[in-house]
Amino acid sequence: MNYEVLSYTDLAFAALLLLINGAVSVAFELGMARSLLIASVRMVVQLLLIGVILDFLLSTVSPFWTGLAVLTMLGFAGYEAMARQDCRLKGFWGYGLGAGAMCFAVLLMMGFALTTQVAADPWYHPRYLLPLLGMVLGNCMTGVALAIRAITAALGDGRAAVEAQLVLGRSFRRAVLPMTRAALRTALTPTINAMAATGLVSLPGMMTGQILAGIDPVEAVKYQLLVMFLISGATGIGVTIAVFSVLRRLTDTRHRLRLDRLSE
Repeated sequence: MNYEVLSYTDLAFAALLLLINGAVSVAFELGMARSLLIASVRMVVQLLLIGVILDFLLSTVSPFWTGLAVLTMLGFAGYEAMARQDCRLKGFWGYGLGAGAMCFAVLLMMGFALTTQVAADPWYHPRYLLPLLGMVLGNCMTGVALAIRAITAALGDGRAAVEAQLVLGRSFRRAVLPMTRAALRTALTPTINAMAATGLVSLPGMMTGQILAGIDPVEAVKYQLLVMFLISGATGIGVTIAVFSVLRRLTDTRHRLRLDRLSE
């Protein structure tokens, strides 16, 4: 298999393109130059580190080390989803609810993919499990974070309307139904947009990487379709669990709205 090897000099030269973003920030006084620098350094360090870790995992193919890598990825995804919230659920719920929704959805998709679609031997081989997990988990995390943020913001802004309907005798579920629909729509829209644009507007990174590595384009497209289907399934399951879990947490047995369980 033939592919072009990139040197660190090539990457350093390409990194100069970040100066464009920095120049825009300085010119328009956006105040984003420092954030851009931190994000760039963090990206480089994280990717180089994961490259070393993947090299170790691929050489050992150990269920223990692969499982530890999976748990680490899931743990950080739960933290990132929580960190993107303006109003968080108090206590462990602020972290556990989003992380739980993602874990269930993503692990379900991985089980489906590795047992019915990808003939990995063994099934926990990091060459297949970790790349698929990373792509599905990243998109599911975005959807879950958007879903939690949308539903908590809607309940906070529409508190008077919800409580008025509760006073008139409607159930909590009926009172928040428009907000539930809006939150689900907000969370699922990025995935739908990505599927609609894939192929015509953008060539996804996984497919592009496989083509550059010499894989037959049709086979690369097949893998990309599989990934998009997995992302769609995981995001749909994850955001649904997240939204209804938040609603359940923010009400009680007397159908009262419990925004006191949120922290600013």
